[in-house]
Amino acid sequence: MPFSAFFYIVMFMNVLGIETSCDECSVAVVVDGKKILSNIVATQVERHAPWNGVVPEIASRLHVEWIDEVTSRALTEAGVSLADNIDAIAVTFRPGLIGSLLVGLSYAKGLAWSAGKPWVGVDHMMAHLYAPHLEYEIDYPYLGLIVSGGHTILCRVESMEEVTVLGTTIDDACGEAFDKVAKFYNMGYPGGVVLDRLAENGDPTAFRFPEPRLHKGNHRYDVSYSGLKTAAIHQLDQFRSDGAEDSLENIAASFRKAAIDVLVKRVKRAAGDTGINRVVVGGGVSANRYLRKSLTEDESLDSYFPSMALCTDNGAMIAALGYHRLMQGERSGLELNAAARVSGFRRSYP
Repeated sequence: MPFSAFFYIVMFMNVLGIETSCDECSVAVVVDGKKILSNIVATQVERHAPWNGVVPEIASRLHVEWIDEVTSRALTEAGVSLADNIDAIAVTFRPGLIGSLLVGLSYAKGLAWSAGKPWVGVDHMMAHLYAPHLEYEIDYPYLGLIVSGGHTILCRVESMEEVTVLGTTIDDACGEAFDKVAKFYNMGYPGGVVLDRLAENGDPTAFRFPEPRLHKGNHRYDVSYSGLKTAAIHQLDQFRSDGAEDSLENIAASFRKAAIDVLVKRVKRAAGDTGINRVVVGGGVSANRYLRKSLTEDESLDSYFPSMALCTDNGAMIAALGYHRLMQGERSGLELNAAARVSGFRRSYP
């Protein structure tokens, strides 16, 4: 029987998903791209906290040390065994830190080869976009907003196989800007998470930071964060409102508002241009409270966010998207290599 035909007639499929694109070592078991049996995430936050950022060498070494144990825990929690109950393996192969990616990809290849299981490489960013599908029934088409520490992407999604990038960042990613501002002001680590928490008790009008504007070329849906980051770090006095205090809470709230408002405006612009008001958000910054509030309370939009557990890097989203790739007959070979970047996920200016 042909390989592709096999996947169309099975009653259900247990997919083991492996995610090591950055500093989270995660393995999950998901049934039919929907039901999560386990989703183990081993975080490295404490190991990177002294540097207020991810150290690639430390991240890859910890993945080597942890991945076998994390996989065993995922299988045990799901109540399955690799040999008897896992039908296929999915693994992140792009984009991300190359050393971290290679650990998960090499491990998945070894598992698949030794156990005789089919396997498929999964794009990490597309998996973030798929994460809300694990919890909601979402119709196509929709506008996809992927916001993380490394990427900011606005796209039109006709299906998981037909995704058109409308806009990206031309410099810093949204999450990257949050982290750099938090690091400069010693707010804590992880920077974006701490800044978001501080912002809840601050005045978002204390500093009226300018909205980044792209005047040259065709950048209708693109964003820029380098200027906003510079304003918040080096030009604070220029944008202070009368009588505003230089508290961390006020800086955080004002920066958060300016950074997120840019995204929301681009989403609404795309909705108006395309006539699509359904919006699906994924990536680490999808946990940002102001972003969630801004989009979900906008009555002109129908917005979907993943639960907090699925906002960060996790194996469940890899297994879920991998299931759909496998159902279409896709299968990766041992020649598949990791890729740190994906063409089209970032643009230049003008």
